[in-house]
Amino acid sequence: MTKLLIVESPAKSKTIEKYLGANYRVLSSVGHIRDIPKSASKKANAVDIEAGFVPRYETIKGKEKVIAQLQEAADTASEVIIATDPDREGEAIAWHIKEALGLDEDDYSRVTFNEITKDAVVEALKHPRKIDYDLKTAQEARRILDRLFGYGLSGLVWKKVRYGLSAGRVQSPALRILAEREREIQAFDPETYWNIAAETKTESGKLITLSYKEEVWKKEEMEKIQSICETNKDFEIVSIKESEVSRKPNSPFTTSTLQQSASNRLGFSPARTMRTAQKLYEAGHITYMRTDAPTLSKAALGMISSYIKDVYGKEYHEARVFKSRSKNAQEAHEAVRPTSIDTVKAGTTEDQKKLYNLIWKRTVASQMAPAKSLRTRVVASNSDEIENFSVSGSRLIYDGWLKAFPEAAGDDTLLPEMKEGEKLRLLDLVVEEKQTSPPNRYTEAGLVKELEKRGIGRPSTYAATIKTLENRTYVEKQGRTLFPTDLGMVISGFLEEHFENYISDTFTSSMEDDLDLMSVGKKDYKKTLQSFYDPFTKAIADKADIEKLTTLGPVDDFTCPECDTSMDWKLGRGGKFMSCSRFPECAGARTDEGRVLEGPKEIGEMCPDCGDKNEDGKLVLREGRFGQFISCARYPKCKFIKEDEETKKANSTGVACTECKDGEMTKKMGRFGEFYSCSNYPDCKHAIKAKPTGNKCFMCDKLMMEGTKTIPERCSVKTCPNHRPDKLAKEEK
Repeated sequence: MTKLLIVESPAKSKTIEKYLGANYRVLSSVGHIRDIPKSASKKANAVDIEAGFVPRYETIKGKEKVIAQLQEAADTASEVIIATDPDREGEAIAWHIKEALGLDEDDYSRVTFNEITKDAVVEALKHPRKIDYDLKTAQEARRILDRLFGYGLSGLVWKKVRYGLSAGRVQSPALRILAEREREIQAFDPETYWNIAAETKTESGKLITLSYKEEVWKKEEMEKIQSICETNKDFEIVSIKESEVSRKPNSPFTTSTLQQSASNRLGFSPARTMRTAQKLYEAGHITYMRTDAPTLSKAALGMISSYIKDVYGKEYHEARVFKSRSKNAQEAHEAVRPTSIDTVKAGTTEDQKKLYNLIWKRTVASQMAPAKSLRTRVVASNSDEIENFSVSGSRLIYDGWLKAFPEAAGDDTLLPEMKEGEKLRLLDLVVEEKQTSPPNRYTEAGLVKELEKRGIGRPSTYAATIKTLENRTYVEKQGRTLFPTDLGMVISGFLEEHFENYISDTFTSSMEDDLDLMSVGKKDYKKTLQSFYDPFTKAIADKADIEKLTTLGPVDDFTCPECDTSMDWKLGRGGKFMSCSRFPECAGARTDEGRVLEGPKEIGEMCPDCGDKNEDGKLVLREGRFGQFISCARYPKCKFIKEDEETKKANSTGVACTECKDGEMTKKMGRFGEFYSCSNYPDCKHAIKAKPTGNKCFMCDKLMMEGTKTIPERCSVKTCPNHRPDKLAKEEK
């Protein structure tokens, strides 16, 4: 009889099965198989509060076949080994598998793989254990907290703001951080200042630009400097100071720093980074990618040391131990590192190759000698009446760890050879008037860094948190920058006003601390949940009678187009709009830009979907965010939208859909602007971001679409190399 090894991922199961041979059968649970109901409609049966917060799990839709397959394999196996991921989530999945298969404690063993290599897998199987129930309990408590928090606050938000919205234990504090920054930006009052630079020439004819401190805040001072420089054209170098600066490498990647660096250097979103890292881990190229610890194992340190000495030389190696800054780091885990330092390149897709390259360089560089630069500061003066001008430069004198990670070097500012007392002739005085800028909005990497700094959530949840904010349309991403939407600002404002304590840094961080203590058996499950649940349910009940949020404030610049009275900001399904303050007596309305919104007007036709069953099912002409359209008067109960022949003709591209082979790609408008989708929607959901050209990709046979001025045409499939033909051309060269 063969042994049954159960992992989470199908890709991982294939890799491991190659290592273990015919004595093992490796199957996958394909992630979680059971969960607490997410729907608020099922909350009454989700958790038994009176019994001590006992969750009532249900099989995830579609996982019945997976469980049946695992059960059949377990019944005929000589041994069942559960090898889900080495973290709380993995421990919980292991327990769910055990329970779903009806296994007693003597019927299974538990192993974990920090890396999917043959040696690591074989070694792990030599050290079986049982499920760590403290880790499982901590994960269960987190899940219940998230559900109870969501059931309570989301239900209230539905009633008091708008149906279908949500709040979350981690997503709401994250949204609050974005909203607070947005308010800072909106309230920012810019100040004027001046930057002054003197363009000069040395005695040997070299050009040097000197700067007058950082900025000048008074116009009188700026004019004084201008006057003096117009009179005194000669500067004299009063001092030259040189100093050697040592720059040490960063630690190997944790989950958080990997997400930040991949965003800054590769332009990857946290979700994209984690998906790519998961594939690299499952293929055996990197260690487990969910970790708080920057530590490296003795075996890894040995591999890295040998590689550096062999490839770069002994002088480049410097052993270094990093400790986690996170007070709750799981130090038993390693940092995210390559499983083999000798493997310089790995991965099958461009994303995997780029991310692996970044991980490899960061890991190797962490055990190398510091880089050294010679920094030079030159100070020059042309008058005793004003402060001196200066210029700084640097020159790399020893590359150290930058030998392995040259992209991290930055640009050196090289200065020509100069001496004290040397004259510099003024060629031009550049005076630049500027205004102070508001604080920057958060990028995805910036938000990840801020959440970790404040102890909100866990690094492994950040990608999902940001994705949820986007999916809920609380946040829009423009480039790498996160912009809270009108809806997001309204939701955050509502929660800040009524539930400030529950979306505060303090509450969220202390709850994470309690869960961490629970994971090592130092915090009681029931007491922890009870201490949250009792005051939380009371807070929800206390707000049951607050007024529904319908008005967001008065409009300053526009009056009602119908009765010329004042208008109020309101929140609609498409965002903010202006409504007459006398509504419902007057239905006057404008868009957020001030354009007059016309009310629905009947066109004398019945809705083809529901008109024969309901007398109210009449077609009406409406005004939307993207212009006029015809729909059923019973919207949103009936979602029929009519396209006339002219509209169909105008939106048609004449390009056949490559997915269903029957429809054609047509122009549509969505929340983020124009896109193109199949005319057979919803039966065919094929969509692309830009207008199809009618050509097909020579690499994947999918549609080509319009690109940019420099790249006129590209593949519509983002994962296809021909999506970036400029990079493809470089690689071919």
